[in-house]
Amino acid sequence: MKRGFFIALAAVILAGNLQAQTVKTGVLVVGNGSNALGAGIQAAKSGVKTIILMTEAGFSPALSSKSIVSGIERDFLKAINNGKQVSAQENTNDLIKLFTDTIKNLTIIKSASWTKFKRSGGGWVVDLTNKSSIKAKVLVDADHSGKLKQALEIEVKAPTWQELDYSNTIYKTSIAAGFEAGSTNVNFLSLYQFLIPEQDNYLVLNPEQESFSGGQAAGATAAYAAFFDRKTSDSNLKNIQGELINFRLSVMPFSDVNDLDSNWKAMQFMGLSGILKAELVNGTALFHPEKVVTVAEITQPLKDHFYKAQIWFDDNKGKEMTIGSTIDLVCYTGGKSPATTKAQIMKYWKTKFKFSSEFNEKRVINRREFSMLFYSYNNPFNVIVDKTGRITR
Repeated sequence: MKRGFFIALAAVILAGNLQAQTVKTGVLVVGNGSNALGAGIQAAKSGVKTIILMTEAGFSPALSSKSIVSGIERDFLKAINNGKQVSAQENTNDLIKLFTDTIKNLTIIKSASWTKFKRSGGGWVVDLTNKSSIKAKVLVDADHSGKLKQALEIEVKAPTWQELDYSNTIYKTSIAAGFEAGSTNVNFLSLYQFLIPEQDNYLVLNPEQESFSGGQAAGATAAYAAFFDRKTSDSNLKNIQGELINFRLSVMPFSDVNDLDSNWKAMQFMGLSGILKAELVNGTALFHPEKVVTVAEITQPLKDHFYKAQIWFDDNKGKEMTIGSTIDLVCYTGGKSPATTKAQIMKYWKTKFKFSSEFNEKRVINRREFSMLFYSYNNPFNVIVDKTGRITR
């Protein structure tokens, strides 16, 4: 999916009250913390009309300390404070207004109170005390005050960040990563933690784990359902993951490769596939982008992803992958012309791929280069996985 589910031309509105009318929107987010901001901004950026209904007068975002910063949080910090953390003394409401004023499709309603929340078809309607109402396709509960939960009278378990464990393939269903919990930031959220089968088009965020990244994941999920007029239970994992990566949100918690790296996207895709795994050490996940790629570490994962890889590895018994053997492997598993592909890679080596090294097909390839070549010519991300992260054929 291309960046943004579609490009809309709606204007941004920052309002304290709506007139007495029924306003229709794709996504309605309730809350005033980082969860709400992340969800509302991402849904709007994904091209869906979005309203953030604030339960209090001002936002109270919880910015990262040891969590991995990426995506909307990175953009937010860059826009309001030149990329640096914001101190508690600064007027964050003014800074947030400055940031959100530039976002299309987004309406923010301050200090809202309501008389009723109710289902309407597959969506929701909220009646406000000023006699106006909002009709939304998808509702995102990012309210840490408890007011919305009390109004809805729905008991659901909020998603909890879980630690990356390569013995469990569920990490391949991640839609956000890097939140610090339990003295580690190797945590992620699975798409399927958000989906509530008996409560379609209703997403809940954990009020005890406020983060831009969790909110951003929920926002993309809500926007997908609203834009394609589907139930959230019909969410497409790959489309939502691709959307979030395109908006530079980490879905794998690599501490040593941030979203400003020119090859970050390729390494995220390769890490999500599990073909190149991170080293888990002292509560962090290290991708080691400059480390050489060995045949042993990629053989079984690539066989799992590509039928033809079995034959290729039977004929290639070396210990380390070279640039030349990687090009051959990419072409063999992807059915591409070796000569044409090699010529293009040589052309793009320092321009499009932005590698600092020199092209030498006999040199051992590193994880950065390996990721970029596979991402560009035979991306394993396109291989479908089920709800547990297992590859399906």
